[in-house]
Amino acid sequence: MERQNKYVATIGFFDGVHQGHKFLIRQVMNEASVRGMKALIVTFPTHPRKVLHSDYQPNLLTTCDEKVALLKSTGVVDVALMDFTHDISLMTAEEFMKLLRDEYNVGVLVIGYDHRFGHNREEGFDDYVRHGQKLGIEVIQANEEPEGKYSSTAARKALLEGDIYAANAILGYPYFIEGSVVKGFHVGSKIGYPTANLSLPEDKLVPKNGVYQVRVGNNLGMLNIGFRPTLNNGPQLSIEVHIFDCETDLYGETIRVEFLKRIRDEIKFESIEALQLQLAEDEKICRILWSLQIMSFI
Repeated sequence: MERQNKYVATIGFFDGVHQGHKFLIRQVMNEASVRGMKALIVTFPTHPRKVLHSDYQPNLLTTCDEKVALLKSTGVVDVALMDFTHDISLMTAEEFMKLLRDEYNVGVLVIGYDHRFGHNREEGFDDYVRHGQKLGIEVIQANEEPEGKYSSTAARKALLEGDIYAANAILGYPYFIEGSVVKGFHVGSKIGYPTANLSLPEDKLVPKNGVYQVRVGNNLGMLNIGFRPTLNNGPQLSIEVHIFDCETDLYGETIRVEFLKRIRDEIKFESIEALQLQLAEDEKICRILWSLQIMSFI
C-alpha cells in the first residue's frame, strides 16, 4: 500500500457488497477524486462476532475472496484486510482511528450515516470529528441512500425465505454460490438429469430449500437445495445443479451458480417416474422464464 499519499477511507464488514455499500463507496471515491487522493476500503476477513464468540456461525452472503472481488469491481483499487482481534474490540473510537491513521495512512474517514465503532459505542459522529481533529483526520458523514435503506440482514432474510427477487434487488446482482463439484449419488444421470453436486465454504449462506432457476456461466440451469425425499437421501443436505445443454464433466471443478428465481418447494414424489415428469416441467418453466427475462432487457 502506498505511503506517500494519504487515503480517503471507509471501514466496515461489507458482507454482500450490496447497493447501500456501493452508495457509500461511491461517496468515498468522489471525496478522494476532489482531493486528488486515493480511495481505500478497510474490511475484515472474518466476521467480528465470530472472533469474539467462537460458537457463532454466520450466514455470510460472500466469502472473503468474493467480497474483495466485489469491492474491487466498484472501481476501488485498494482494499485492506484488517484482522479483527480481541484487542481491537477493546479499543476506544479514538484509539481505533489512530490505528487507521498510523497503519493504513488514512487522512480522511468517511463514516456511514448509521455506523458506530470503538469499544465506547455510545459515541457518535460529533465525537469522531473531535477525535479526528486531534489526530489529523478529516471526518465526513456519508449521505443516507436516497432509495431507502439496504442491509445485509435484509438480503439474508430474503434468501432464507426464498425471495430471490428481493435479495437480488438489495444486492444489485444475482446472489451466487461458488463451490467445488463433488461426487454425488449418480441418480440424476440415470433419469436424464445429470447434476453437479456442490460443496460450499463453511459460512456461506444457503437459500431456502427448493428448486431454483439458475445460471452457470453462459448456461441456464435448475438447482435443488434439500434432502431429496423421493430418493430417501436421509438427513444430508444436498445442493445439486442440472445445467441445460451442457455435457461437460465438472467433477473436481469450481463453479459459480447465480440464482434467478425460486420455482417451487422440494416435494416427495410417489415414484421416480413422477419425479422425472416434474423435472421436465421445471426445465420448461425455467426456459420460458429465461425467454421472458431476456425480452425484458430488449
